Amino acid sequence: MSAPTRWEYLTVPLLIHATKQILDNYGEEGWELVQVVPGPNPESLVAYMKRPLDTAGA
Repeated sequence: MSAPTRWEYLTVPLLIHATKQILDNYGEEGWELVQVVPGPNPESLVAYMKRPLDTAGA
């Protein structure tokens, strides 16, 4: 039986006018979008992201 996947998480501020570009950049680094919630002001959002934790060196 293989070990369960371990994850690392990231919280990212998103500007409404640049969400696609920001998310594409993080996606290229292996981050997967989990959820987007309203930010502290009407022009912003907060994205919660995850990616598998690199355990090769562990």
